[in-house]
Amino acid sequence: MAQLTMVQAINEALRLELKRDPKVMVFGEDVGHVGGVFRATEGLQKEFGETRVFDTPLAESGIGGLAVGLCVQGFRPVMEVQFIGFIFEVMDSIAVQAARMRYRSGGVYHAPMVIRTPFGGGLKAAELHTDSLEGLLIQTPGIKVVCPSNPYDAKGLLASAIRDNDPVFFMEHLKLYRSFRQEVPEGEYTIPLGKANVVKEGKHVTVIAYGQMVHTALKAAEELEKSKGISCEVIDLRTLMPLDIDTIVESIKKTNRAIVVQEAQKTSGVAAEVIAQINEKAILHLEAPVLRVAAPDTVYAFGQIEDEWLPTPARIADGVNKVLAY
Repeated sequence: MAQLTMVQAINEALRLELKRDPKVMVFGEDVGHVGGVFRATEGLQKEFGETRVFDTPLAESGIGGLAVGLCVQGFRPVMEVQFIGFIFEVMDSIAVQAARMRYRSGGVYHAPMVIRTPFGGGLKAAELHTDSLEGLLIQTPGIKVVCPSNPYDAKGLLASAIRDNDPVFFMEHLKLYRSFRQEVPEGEYTIPLGKANVVKEGKHVTVIAYGQMVHTALKAAEELEKSKGISCEVIDLRTLMPLDIDTIVESIKKTNRAIVVQEAQKTSGVAAEVIAQINEKAILHLEAPVLRVAAPDTVYAFGQIEDEWLPTPARIADGVNKVLAY
């Protein structure tokens, strides 16, 4: 199998889906000849032509409106928003039109569109280029939200997202684009949306994370095991909406303790929703309150203090120690 980075795996998934289904179209700012700001669409316009892979004006609201119209006409648009800080311009098309399409039309129309967008910190990028807005997205009924943590998952989850009949936000963490390589099968495969993955088995505490925070959590787990003999079970959510609460509950039945790690600000995010569902479905299996490890409730930090702002292995380890000492 080929050793691919995550951005190469995303490119491969797009290429295979364009080849498999003539209704798939890829568009956005600079995704054509240039191949996208991070080269995720590199070479696709040359292979599939300017009618299926093309550039749009610098107007996210127009990109969203185009995607909704194409869905009604039977296409499967894959649109790119260059950075997640720009999605506010396109949310009217997504939340007001696409997310309600099936309900509003009584099931006559669907909105099988994918919104790809980079997000996340760790690279000291400019303001509005690194926010984590997944908490805002999961509060919009009718939208699915996917967040891969590695190249293998990125390829399989993106194929599933493109084939899905609902609008899917596909969130690609900036730091993971080229930070490591992984064996990725050359042909088509899918990973089901809404299914989490236990990336490390353990017995003392469950650590729930997604995106880049999966790797930060694994580093914390490794250090805790080496220094204190604490065995952490690490769960990669992979899909934030719908949430795979069954996998989380099964893990808590074994460990009886949990913490949730998110890169986003603390209040009203994915972690809050995970903890609420744990309380609803597994509270009798808990021996300590579930804790959150998250960024502070401030505007995203400037690059000079980003390392202190983002959750670290040390902060995750501190959270684990607190739930174990409760």
